[in-house]
Amino acid sequence: MPLLGYILLFSFIGSIVSLIGGILLLIKKEFALKISHFLSSFAAGTLLGTAFFDLLPEALEFGGDENSVFFWTLAGILAFFLLERFIHHHDHGTHLQDQKALIPLIIIGDTVHNFIDGVAMAATFLISIPLGIVTSLAVAAHEIPQEIGDFGLMLGKGVSRKGALLINFASALAALVGAVLTYMAKDAIGGLLPVVLSLTSGFFIYIAVANLIPEIHHNENKKVAFWETVCLVAGVIVVWAVISSLEGKV
Repeated sequence: MPLLGYILLFSFIGSIVSLIGGILLLIKKEFALKISHFLSSFAAGTLLGTAFFDLLPEALEFGGDENSVFFWTLAGILAFFLLERFIHHHDHGTHLQDQKALIPLIIIGDTVHNFIDGVAMAATFLISIPLGIVTSLAVAAHEIPQEIGDFGLMLGKGVSRKGALLINFASALAALVGAVLTYMAKDAIGGLLPVVLSLTSGFFIYIAVANLIPEIHHNENKKVAFWETVCLVAGVIVVWAVISSLEGKV
């Protein structure tokens, strides 16, 4: 299969898989909410594992010096923080004025997030197919619990089930757009791939540490918190095992 075929296939799979969380919420609300914390914990592990076992080593191996890789990783963390602050600021600003005004903000934030995911997937496929596959798996893992949250917010704001599904499907396709544009610009960004990998590592680390892991700490049920911790560690181990398998080390 040509490289573009891999990029299109896994970007599309990632877009479809990301909707599983929302569809599950529509079909079995109580079950979806019950497992969402465990899915978030597992996703946090996969993101951290992908960042530290795969993306950062590849950035260094592909020609990035340590100072540059660490700088752009930090830049990725800060960039995602600023993006979230912008969205949350406008979210708070419109809260008292019009609850429905939050819907476009949710859509914009999710679409931008998905576009970045698509860029990350395509950029990693440009390095190697195994790296692209691992990154795609990590993206899909963290999108499932996120979609549960997005669907829940939209339904709570009065959006119909069909409307929420169509909106999130369209938003998920932004990943495909980001992936295709990145592939088309591969010649121009060839020398910037270590930077893109480092930025992606920063995005993944921020999402795991700032968005997903705090949910574990906020859970007062010790038994649930224990199993969430197990899921997080399992996510890291799964990524390590997949990477090792794809590289022929196990």
